[in-house]
Amino acid sequence: MLRLARDQERTAAELAAAAGLSPSAASPHLKILRESGLLQMRADAKRRLYHVDPGRLADLRDLLDDMWGDRLDALRAAAETGRSADARPDRSA
Repeated sequence: MLRLARDQERTAAELAAAAGLSPSAASPHLKILRESGLLQMRADAKRRLYHVDPGRLADLRDLLDDMWGDRLDALRAAAETGRSADARPDRSA
Protein backbone atom coordinates (compact mmCIF):
# COMPACT_ATOMS: atom_id res chain seq x y z
CA MET A 1 0.00 0.00 0.00
CA LEU A 2 2.77 2.42 0.87
CA ARG A 3 4.64 1.66 -2.33
CA LEU A 4 1.57 2.37 -4.46
CA ALA A 5 0.68 5.56 -2.61
CA ARG A 6 4.27 6.79 -2.68
CA ASP A 7 4.30 7.81 -6.34
CA GLN A 8 0.77 9.13 -6.72
CA GLU A 9 -2.47 9.52 -4.87
CA ARG A 10 -4.64 6.41 -4.81
CA THR A 11 -8.17 5.65 -3.69
CA ALA A 12 -8.84 3.20 -0.89
CA ALA A 13 -10.34 0.81 -3.46
CA GLU A 14 -7.15 0.92 -5.57
CA LEU A 15 -4.96 0.25 -2.56
CA ALA A 16 -7.20 -2.57 -1.35
CA ALA A 17 -7.30 -4.24 -4.77
CA ALA A 18 -3.52 -4.02 -5.17
CA ALA A 19 -3.08 -5.66 -1.76
CA GLY A 20 -5.56 -8.39 -2.64
CA LEU A 21 -7.97 -7.24 0.07
CA SER A 22 -11.59 -6.25 0.14
CA PRO A 23 -12.16 -2.58 0.94
CA SER A 24 -13.49 -3.51 4.38
CA ALA A 25 -10.41 -5.67 5.09
CA ALA A 26 -8.08 -2.88 3.91
CA SER A 27 -9.77 -0.23 6.03
CA PRO A 28 -8.05 -1.09 9.36
CA HIS A 29 -4.67 -1.13 7.62
CA LEU A 30 -5.30 2.29 6.09
CA LYS A 31 -6.41 3.58 9.47
CA ILE A 32 -3.20 2.42 11.16
CA LEU A 33 -1.07 3.92 8.39
CA ARG A 34 -2.98 7.21 8.69
CA GLU A 35 -2.73 7.28 12.48
CA SER A 36 1.01 6.63 12.28
CA GLY A 37 1.35 9.60 9.94
CA LEU A 38 2.84 7.49 7.15
CA LEU A 39 -0.23 7.86 4.97
CA GLN A 40 -2.10 11.10 4.43
CA MET A 41 -5.66 11.34 3.17
CA ARG A 42 -7.51 14.14 1.45
CA ALA A 43 -11.12 14.26 0.44
CA ASP A 44 -11.89 14.93 -3.21
CA ALA A 45 -15.64 15.17 -3.67
CA LYS A 46 -16.85 11.69 -2.65
CA ARG A 47 -13.44 10.01 -2.87
CA ARG A 48 -10.69 9.73 -0.31
CA LEU A 49 -7.27 9.93 -1.87
CA TYR A 50 -4.24 8.56 -0.04
CA HIS A 51 -0.59 9.47 -0.42
CA VAL A 52 2.58 8.79 1.52
CA ASP A 53 4.05 11.48 3.72
CA PRO A 54 7.69 11.38 2.55
CA GLY A 55 8.99 13.03 5.72
CA ARG A 56 7.37 10.45 8.00
CA LEU A 57 8.56 7.63 5.75
CA ALA A 58 12.12 9.00 5.97
CA ASP A 59 11.78 9.14 9.77
CA LEU A 60 10.72 5.48 9.81
CA ARG A 61 13.62 4.51 7.58
CA ASP A 62 16.07 6.31 9.88
CA LEU A 63 14.62 4.53 12.89
CA LEU A 64 14.85 1.12 11.20
CA ASP A 65 18.40 1.84 10.02
CA ASP A 66 19.37 2.70 13.60
CA MET A 67 17.77 -0.47 14.93
CA TRP A 68 18.73 -2.93 12.19
CA GLY A 69 21.48 -1.34 10.13
CA ASP A 70 24.45 -3.15 11.69
CA ARG A 71 22.62 -6.47 11.78
CA LEU A 72 21.52 -6.18 8.16
CA ASP A 73 25.06 -5.27 7.12
CA ALA A 74 26.33 -8.41 8.88
CA LEU A 75 23.63 -10.50 7.20
CA ARG A 76 24.51 -9.06 3.80
CA ALA A 77 28.22 -9.76 4.33
CA ALA A 78 27.46 -13.31 5.48
CA ALA A 79 25.26 -13.94 2.46
CA GLU A 80 27.98 -12.70 0.16
CA THR A 81 30.58 -14.99 1.76
CA GLY A 82 28.20 -17.92 2.18
CA ARG A 83 28.54 -17.92 5.99
CA SER A 84 25.84 -17.65 8.63
CA ALA A 85 25.50 -14.17 10.11
CA ASP A 86 25.68 -15.80 13.56
CA ALA A 87 28.62 -18.08 12.72
CA ARG A 88 31.78 -17.43 14.62
CA PRO A 89 35.12 -17.56 12.86
CA ASP A 90 36.81 -20.97 12.88
CA ARG A 91 39.60 -20.76 15.45
CA SER A 92 40.67 -24.42 15.31
CA ALA A 93 43.47 -23.76 12.86
